[in-house]
Amino acid sequence: MYDVKSKKAEEFINHEEIEETIQWALENKSNYELISSIIEKAKAMKGVSHREAALLLECDIEELNQEMVKLAKEIKQKLYGNRIVMFAPLYLSNYCVNGCVYCPYHLQNKHIHRKKLTQEEIKREVIALQDMGHKRLALETGEDPINNPLEYILESIETIYSIKHENGAIRRVNVNIAATTVENYRRLKDAGIGTYILFQETYHKENYETLHPKGPKHDYAWHTEAMDRAMEGGIDDVGIGVLFGLNLYRYDFVGMLMHAEHLEAAWGVGPHTISVPRIRPADDIDPDDFNNAISDEIFAKIVAVLRIAVPYTGMIISTRESQKTREKVLDLGITQISGGSRTSVGGYVEEEAEDEKSDQFDVEDRRSLDEVVNWLLELGYIPSFCTACYREGRTGDRFMAMVKTGQISNCCQPNAMITLKEYLEDYASENTKISGESMLQNEMARIPSEKVRKITADYLEKIVDGERDFRF
Repeated sequence: MYDVKSKKAEEFINHEEIEETIQWALENKSNYELISSIIEKAKAMKGVSHREAALLLECDIEELNQEMVKLAKEIKQKLYGNRIVMFAPLYLSNYCVNGCVYCPYHLQNKHIHRKKLTQEEIKREVIALQDMGHKRLALETGEDPINNPLEYILESIETIYSIKHENGAIRRVNVNIAATTVENYRRLKDAGIGTYILFQETYHKENYETLHPKGPKHDYAWHTEAMDRAMEGGIDDVGIGVLFGLNLYRYDFVGMLMHAEHLEAAWGVGPHTISVPRIRPADDIDPDDFNNAISDEIFAKIVAVLRIAVPYTGMIISTRESQKTREKVLDLGITQISGGSRTSVGGYVEEEAEDEKSDQFDVEDRRSLDEVVNWLLELGYIPSFCTACYREGRTGDRFMAMVKTGQISNCCQPNAMITLKEYLEDYASENTKISGESMLQNEMARIPSEKVRKITADYLEKIVDGERDFRF
């Protein structure tokens, strides 16, 4: 039985409810009045249900599809403005005991180069990331209780936060590691993590078990209920996502929104972020082996409808996608992107030899962070390196309340400008600096509060004088 508040995976992600939702959406995909009413409801920027979102995704009326695109852009601009938060992944280890058939880190892969960073190697990677200008990292590691125990993750987090190189500092460490226990989530919370990220890959239980034939990840319920345990352990910022291409996109789209609804119903706070990766080539992984790939057109519509359905949630797109694809979906709802990313263990310090490749997947957008920053500026976005909400305690329901009321922009706009100014002073190329300074001048005039405008201007001057780390 479907129960959005249940803590049991097969009840809050209910197969029959998903199938009925998809069928209902297909039957009504040309129902002009019904779809129009859902769009009208969505204009209040309070979101729509998984069933309503499924119908918007299926809509085959071009006029209404264009109205949805317009609405998604309006919601993005109203709640998030033109800010795009920057981050980078940091791979600690590719040792893994799971058998995931879509990931080259799977246990059966005997020829991939296995590697685990020492704390000294982590330090060098972090300095390299700081020298690019990054302030926010997402830790990645395979699941291996011997090689990658939680103690190793905790020690690595402590190392990362301890490193201050010139004007560089990592101010927020998000963690993307395997499902674990409530007690371990408490320990991660105590270590000062930002968001706990765990992709479901697919919400279809039977397909999930086929895609994960061996290892702890095979347990569908343990994996799917991980966010509930994280919340119980005190982590109130969690990030969800699926890997589009593994399963039928309609099913996973609905399942992901049901998961978001469950978290809000059960814990009072929905996911902090939703990621939308698509399967990519990797060491022994051929995307052509998976026959559920989605087109760029469907991908863009998924992003737009997600923005309409969960306006309070940040949305992430990584360097898995090309520059062209990322540009297409930025104004449809994306709020965070990676830049200058490496998906190999130790990849920021030195290039790997061909026989020592340890990439989790091929990167499509290979531009440097500075090139990505300059590109965003040219498109009219503010590249933001802000970590203020996490450090000021604006997490979980406190953060969600501010987003839902639109108040978050009072903090985000000046904080984005302040952190961009740091980047321009410390790391930017000359062309990027010119574009960035022009952006800051334009944005200063758009701050509505005279008091906030004055404080922001004061902070920007102090940054030129060598001071760092101001925040609202």
